Amino acid sequence: MARIVVCEFMDEDAVAAMRKAHDVLYEPDLVDRPADLARHVAGARALIVRNRTQVRGDLLAAAGELRCVGRLGVGLDNIDVAACEARGVAVYPATGANNASVAEYVVATAMMLLRGAYRATDEMVAGGWPRNRLMGREIAGKQLGLVGFGAIARETAARAEALGMRVAGFDPHLPADHPAWERAERLSLEDILATSDVVSLHVPLTAETRNLIDAVAIGRMKPDAILVNAARGGVVDEPALAAALRAGRIGGAALDVFGTEPLKGDAAAVFRDVPNLVLTPHIAGVTVESNVRVSWMIAEVVGKHLSGDA
Repeated sequence: MARIVVCEFMDEDAVAAMRKAHDVLYEPDLVDRPADLARHVAGARALIVRNRTQVRGDLLAAAGELRCVGRLGVGLDNIDVAACEARGVAVYPATGANNASVAEYVVATAMMLLRGAYRATDEMVAGGWPRNRLMGREIAGKQLGLVGFGAIARETAARAEALGMRVAGFDPHLPADHPAWERAERLSLEDILATSDVVSLHVPLTAETRNLIDAVAIGRMKPDAILVNAARGGVVDEPALAAALRAGRIGGAALDVFGTEPLKGDAAAVFRDVPNLVLTPHIAGVTVESNVRVSWMIAEVVGKHLSGDA
């Protein structure tokens, strides 16, 4: 049996490096074959996953020799961390390795939605010339409101400042005297929603943050404001957002994460024919460059753990 099982995609050079010291099974589609996955983890010492593999319940029970889990990303929603800790299984996220990718996604989608030019293609191919109707807005001079002001939000703030935005933040877990607030005005959530031209979410999914952005919160936003969620699915009430966009109560939204992933069936139908909306399949933190950084970070820490150095 393989000592390390990698069941979602990973930089292949990093996989090759692990193979120099360990027996590695690398099958990026193994996540979609749960019976095979359970069979392969039975003797594995390490399991490396992204966000789709549910490391809990039956899978953890099948992994009797497991010593550590490497997460090719930062969110741990798909891993039962408490159960891992109870069994002495270490969990290693790739903290910081994809911060820049997510920050760029937030700024890029905000600029795209403010400008609105992405909507021209179909009409122009059909012979239209919607020049006057698609006069958009500049990002300079606008306020970016960051809900959560951790490492990724601070990276986003730096890029927004460089483009001439004002930055405000809400984070009840960050002390008022923290030096990070030198980069952003510290506001309440209500004030962030009411005053920001772009609202970007940077919070984990907890009981406190589930449906944090619901119909009431959306109702507090400016009528032309943009909402970006590249944090966690479940933080936004998706039917409420879709209804607000259809009614023109906010200016636009970009969602990279969803309460149901992959997005399909009734969950996908919520967004059918919704205007001023950009949907992407949980790719904000996944770029060619970040994949390399994330993969090598996890390859290194998993290797050290198995060799007893971690």
